[in-house]
Amino acid sequence: MTPPTSKRRLPIGIQTFAKLREDNCYYVDKTGLAIDLIESGSAFFLSRPRRFGKSLLVDTLKELFEGNQALFTGLAAETRWDWTRRYPVIRISFGGGVLRQAEELGPRIDDLLAVCAEQHGITLTQHSRSGRFEELVRLLHARAGERVVVLIDEYDKPILDNIDQPKQAREMREGLKNLYSVLKDADAHLKFVFLTGVSKFSKVSLFSGLNHLTDITLDPEYSALCGYTDDDLDTVFAPELPGLDRDEIRRWYNGYNWLGESVYNPFDVLLLFRKRRFKPYWFETGTPTFLVRLLTERRQFTPDLGRLVAPETLLSTFDVDTIPTEALMFQAGYLTIASERARPGRTDFQLKYPNQEVQASLNDVLLQSLSGDVSVPGRQISRLWDLLEAGDPWALRELFHAFFASIPNDWYRNSPIAQYEGYWASIFYSHFAALGLDIRVEDTTNKGRIDMTVLTCGAVWIFEFKVVELVPEGRAIAQIRAKGYAEKYRDRGEPVHLIGVEFSRVERNLVAFDVETLS
Repeated sequence: MTPPTSKRRLPIGIQTFAKLREDNCYYVDKTGLAIDLIESGSAFFLSRPRRFGKSLLVDTLKELFEGNQALFTGLAAETRWDWTRRYPVIRISFGGGVLRQAEELGPRIDDLLAVCAEQHGITLTQHSRSGRFEELVRLLHARAGERVVVLIDEYDKPILDNIDQPKQAREMREGLKNLYSVLKDADAHLKFVFLTGVSKFSKVSLFSGLNHLTDITLDPEYSALCGYTDDDLDTVFAPELPGLDRDEIRRWYNGYNWLGESVYNPFDVLLLFRKRRFKPYWFETGTPTFLVRLLTERRQFTPDLGRLVAPETLLSTFDVDTIPTEALMFQAGYLTIASERARPGRTDFQLKYPNQEVQASLNDVLLQSLSGDVSVPGRQISRLWDLLEAGDPWALRELFHAFFASIPNDWYRNSPIAQYEGYWASIFYSHFAALGLDIRVEDTTNKGRIDMTVLTCGAVWIFEFKVVELVPEGRAIAQIRAKGYAEKYRDRGEPVHLIGVEFSRVERNLVAFDVETLS
């Protein structure tokens, strides 16, 4: 496909392939990858975060199998697809609306099956929902003389909409399991099956019997099946780049990785090109309330979030009754893969924040939860940036002392996260992370590990944290000096601020804040 030389329409919110192509929108050609997938097998599952182009991909597959050749002019599929054959397509999407009661799921499935049957001119006679689904597949095969394509978009949304209500979520899961079980017995009538959603629920819980589904979520070949690559931005969207800092685009929005090429969230990129401002567009469309509550209840040490390690099996272990923190954050798009390490019989993944948008926005929300006041962190973070720019480490003491003093006493008593030692360091860390700064947690040197290093505003800020009820006062700055932590950064030619921070569980505040600056 020839890259555009002039601006086109930005396909913001467009999930229909025909509309996108007919309205002269930018389009990143995924049709070659789609055909590679079709040629490699017959039943697939793909998990990607919200607003990542999954629905557009599903609709593209639909148009491809239905043989609408005119829509693919100039794309990879134009010369690779057999346009003489057309396949009947059943497309089901649970993306519309929110189902809050299990009683609502059955009628929604009834409506979806009825619409599909009407589109193909078929009358369904079976009484059970699974029976009507099987009947629809069988009759379509008989009528068209070609096996049927089944595309299911947002397959897990009814469950995720109720993930904070386990009883309703389990009921939704069982209702969907009954529907999806048809796909196994109908295999003789099926040409291609593709399911997509945000989360990968275990096969035992939701896909019982669907052992033939190939999960391509972590297949390097299809890492960029949804999302935009760096090359896509530099070619397809070249007319939109002038006036924007290319490195900032990469730092803010790139970094999602599923063992292949890293990609951008399309929603972020398109909104940036329209508004010409760097903002957390994707994050703002869905505050992770459930995730934040889970992290709080589990007393998650927030400095660890950007460096978690998880085995591949754990990232795939997700169910209503079993929600590992790593799996939830990875599947929802708040963490991504930094690297992998093969061990005998298993693979471990080092996880990280994908980019500045996620790191800063998530820690901003976490800070609101950690402090019990949604209004305070905004002022704090802005003031922190001013002090960092001014290179004033001593002023940080007053900033944080006032912050801890402002947290209501009742909140300390009632919040589970305030009862563990890492709470203080978590608040400290999230202030800096909410600015999207270059932060090194457990920063390794030849003599030990620095609790936290921040590289920003032409200086190095080295922090060591202690709780005085656990160690004597003065140990934090003494450890920095004794271990020679500054030596790692002396060759940068920047001021190095050594800062020992000591907290008291009794005082619920800073009780020592020692600073030494090396020129």
